[in-house]
Amino acid sequence: MDFNLLATAPGSDARAGLITTDHGTIETPIFMPVGTLGSVKSVHQHELREDVKAQIILGNTYHLYLRPGIDILEKAGGLHKFNGWERPILTDSGGFQVFSLSDNRKLTEEGAHFRSHIDGSKHLFTPERVVDIQRSIGADIMMALDECPPGTADFSYARKSLHLTQRWLERGWKHFNETEGRYGYRQAFFPIVQGVVYPELRRDAARHVADLGAEGNAIGGLAVGEPTEKMYEMIEVVNDILPQDRPRYLMGVGTPANILEAIDRGVDMMDCVMPTRNGRNGMLFTRHGIMNMRNRKWADDFSPIQEDGPSYVDHVYSKAYLRHLFIADEILAMQIASIHNLAFYLWLVGEARRHILAGDFKSWKTDMVECVTRRL
Repeated sequence: MDFNLLATAPGSDARAGLITTDHGTIETPIFMPVGTLGSVKSVHQHELREDVKAQIILGNTYHLYLRPGIDILEKAGGLHKFNGWERPILTDSGGFQVFSLSDNRKLTEEGAHFRSHIDGSKHLFTPERVVDIQRSIGADIMMALDECPPGTADFSYARKSLHLTQRWLERGWKHFNETEGRYGYRQAFFPIVQGVVYPELRRDAARHVADLGAEGNAIGGLAVGEPTEKMYEMIEVVNDILPQDRPRYLMGVGTPANILEAIDRGVDMMDCVMPTRNGRNGMLFTRHGIMNMRNRKWADDFSPIQEDGPSYVDHVYSKAYLRHLFIADEILAMQIASIHNLAFYLWLVGEARRHILAGDFKSWKTDMVECVTRRL
């Protein structure tokens, strides 16, 4: 994987760059739709390509390992061939999913012992095993196994957790460098910076990660219960240390405003289930604000969902029609809303990139944050 930093914005840490993988080039800053099981919910692959204009999607190691299973993915020739997505794929290590199973997992120096949420069967994720699984999945970018403590964790727990994550990282990094991919193309490995909301721990984690010299780095353990301003503070603390010439991936964030604020602080890559999850429940994000499509006010509003600017779906559906679909529990409602929201997120980061390159990102971002946080 290669990264070229093309521009930084005056008065901001916002950056525009290019990530080159063997499955294609990614223009940063970028938002990555979440395809946990090899599928972005409610969205077909051709819609991801043509309507959403996604450049990279995510898969999840924990879920893909359990179902369909590594044997099936290897027989298929990797996830790209299994799901028909020819562009880049990033896989989370599964650490967040394992650690969310608080009643069905145990952490040891060896790794994470857990029971499947599907059938209760016992499994073990070690740092080495997680690398091997992601080799079999065939992700262009794979993540290190880490522990993700809650945003409310106290300092003692956060420090103990971070030190375990760092020891796991050393093992995973070593194993990654001693192994090769299965399908004839390059794979990159991203370490993850943890440390909850404690600057001392975040700096320690960032220095440890930076010293490895990996092709890119991730910031984890944010948007998990801590105040938003603390999240922004931790991004600044970490990005003061992480190398400038490597992409920075903020994991699991967030709202349109979160994304713009993260870009302003030097983040290059982001993902979140919000555009699809909220979309399936009737929430639409637009350049003018947020709409709840179940509200009565849209029942006789025959104007397009997106009145000015790009239309994100094949047809210009009206607000009234989309509300009708949601009230009637029609599956098409979830599809339209998911495509719209994802395409809006991709439009938003694309506009951020354009303004970074034009040199007026800071003023544009200030105005756009005010717009996207309105309730319509």
